[in-house]
Amino acid sequence: MKRAKASFKKESPCLNYHRWIPYFELARATDNFNKANLIGSGSIGKVYKGSLDDGLLVALKVLNLELEGDSRSFDAECHILGQVRHRNLVKIISTCSNLEFKALVLEFIPNLSLDKQLHSENQCLLTLLQRINIMLDVSLGLEYLHHQHPHVIVHCDLKPSNILLDVNMVAHVSDFGIAKLMLIDNNSIVTTTNIGTIGYMAPEYGSIGGITTRGDVYSFGILLLELVTGKKPVDPMFNGELNLRQWVCNAHPAAVLEIVDCNILRIDFNEQQHSDRVNILHRCLSSIIEVGLHCSMDMPNERLMMRDVVPMLQEIKKEMI
Repeated sequence: MKRAKASFKKESPCLNYHRWIPYFELARATDNFNKANLIGSGSIGKVYKGSLDDGLLVALKVLNLELEGDSRSFDAECHILGQVRHRNLVKIISTCSNLEFKALVLEFIPNLSLDKQLHSENQCLLTLLQRINIMLDVSLGLEYLHHQHPHVIVHCDLKPSNILLDVNMVAHVSDFGIAKLMLIDNNSIVTTTNIGTIGYMAPEYGSIGGITTRGDVYSFGILLLELVTGKKPVDPMFNGELNLRQWVCNAHPAAVLEIVDCNILRIDFNEQQHSDRVNILHRCLSSIIEVGLHCSMDMPNERLMMRDVVPMLQEIKKEMI
């Protein structure tokens, strides 16, 4: 880790009503950014687990300043992040910024990401109700970003690895401030590059390079289908013209149980259950798939909006309980 030089005195906390944390405290918190504290790494930067001077556990996301745009846009992104407040979004505790170092200090979520829970080497033990709760948590977080925040915020890279589950299995959406925060209105399109992840990225990103809230809705739809089927959109079984959405669409509604994650069937369906309960579970699965298919339509204007998705999932959950 490159040490920042005389620019320490120019560090400016963008979130001025958050606690100010200097570079030296972050270095102490991570044992000078020791590899032993490295918990994640990608093209955008590295994430370290650390303990601040007061004992607070944090996740420190250090941005890669070699990426074009990161340094220039950091202050603007922080200004927006400082206004974000929602139980299903990872909390931004503070920032640290100088000429040679830029980082976000995030709350530490002491559990696995949804990706690791869903695709662990051991069997996934998530029940259907737990999966519905996770879907609802994520939808509420996105609804806030799209419709309730003073500015419209587009996540741009929603995927299971960006959804963190706490010890109570409450889902928290992360990295919405890292994947190029954009200020847009419902009719505008902001062009950008290197946005999204293959399999979750809306098809219009590749064709026109434009991003809107509808792109997040597409990613959410794919996420729903993944949660129900247990299949990643980049699974080797999907090649040529066949993708996760098409595979699910071919089976819905007649052969839903043939594509459902076998772990759901093993946990939620058994011979001792009353037939009415089995019918309820089947209807819930079909309803979730239907929402996922509507969210992931090829044409952006044919997709649902997150403020419409939330009540749909709430009704599905009511039927389950």
